[in-house]
Amino acid sequence: MIPRYSRPEMTAIWSPESKFRIWFEIEAHAGDAMADLGLIPRENAEAVWRAKDAEFDIARIDEIERETKHDVIAFLTHLAEIVGSAEARFVHQGLTSSDVLDTTLNVQLTRAADILIADMDALLAALKRRALEHKDTLRIGRSHGIHAEPTTLGLTFARFYAEMDRNRNRLEKARWEVATGAVSGAVGTFANVDPRVEEHVCEKLGLRPEPISTQVIPRDRHAMFFATLGVVASSIENVATEIRHMQRTEVLEAEEFFSAGQKGSSAMPHKRNPVLTENLTGLARLIRSAVTPALENVALWHERDISHSSVERGIAPDATIHLDFALARLTNVIDRLVVYPDRMLENMNRYRGLVMSQRVLLALTQKGVSREDAYRLVQRNAMKVWEEGRDFQTELLADADVRAALSEEEIAEKFDTAYHTAHVDTIFARVFDAPEAN
Repeated sequence: MIPRYSRPEMTAIWSPESKFRIWFEIEAHAGDAMADLGLIPRENAEAVWRAKDAEFDIARIDEIERETKHDVIAFLTHLAEIVGSAEARFVHQGLTSSDVLDTTLNVQLTRAADILIADMDALLAALKRRALEHKDTLRIGRSHGIHAEPTTLGLTFARFYAEMDRNRNRLEKARWEVATGAVSGAVGTFANVDPRVEEHVCEKLGLRPEPISTQVIPRDRHAMFFATLGVVASSIENVATEIRHMQRTEVLEAEEFFSAGQKGSSAMPHKRNPVLTENLTGLARLIRSAVTPALENVALWHERDISHSSVERGIAPDATIHLDFALARLTNVIDRLVVYPDRMLENMNRYRGLVMSQRVLLALTQKGVSREDAYRLVQRNAMKVWEEGRDFQTELLADADVRAALSEEEIAEKFDTAYHTAHVDTIFARVFDAPEAN
């Protein structure tokens, strides 16, 4: 990650200071549990805790690691320098490095998930507000990028709300998935550490004991976590893509807020570009790039190898930091999105009633015309609108075959846009009144 796409609270989770603080807590809580079980002297456990307010010297740890070529040993050596060699002689007793590293990673991921869930709550609030605001704001629905039938902008926002609400649920499950810890020793057999030590450490850190670990926590948990981040990122891109299309000059039904003094182009002073949503599209690609490596981390050799380690050192901070930033940015875009209802109506009416073709088709079949003949009658009039710019209703009224089945009043009624919004309230109730949406 780079500072440009980072926010302080999430970045702090992945700082060396935070990492070493969690390492310390694991070792100190393990010492407490061992003292409670009578496995080590109480005074040694208490001596470790006296270092809880110490500032770990990161430069010193790095210096030791350059010699030992082992990050956990470097930290433990530095901790002994602070606590005292004699007092620290029971630190890490029976543990292996992965007990510290894997448990720490899962603490960091659960804390990151808490921030992401809070981010999602803010985004959901923004989407709900804009959905209610524009519940009845008519716009044309499009399929294949082509005018289809009328819908409302509120339904567009409600659709995104429902999608993000599902993503919130996925984040909750992903958090649960990685909220485990392991203090089971080499190859996970508890041969040199009592299982009750693991239970105590996990309780203190807000985790569940991993039911069965090897020397590492199973990586299918992490694969699911990062896959979830990838799904959320794709949903962000889904919303961003809609806004980018809406801001196209030919459409211009909405646009990102353009602040005083903002510049859109170094060459063309008239430009107002959808830069924020384009940025979100790019960030979504970065976040999804973590998914395949996470899936490939699941298969490890026997009870442990470290082929996953270098991957996670990169994807864990990068994916969570980028997603935190992206969710916050999207919330800001939704909150400040400038909407042009009049342009929406102008676009919908651009082809002079053509988008009501299905209603006419259905009306003809209900009058006894075969579907094949009804389709032919409607399409031949529709093509005159496409190709010659004519008015659809006028053409239908002039078509003797259509008039043989439908009266002037019946044709006119088929151009009432209220028909298409009759069930908006029902859809909104499904989205916003469901228990999981509140």
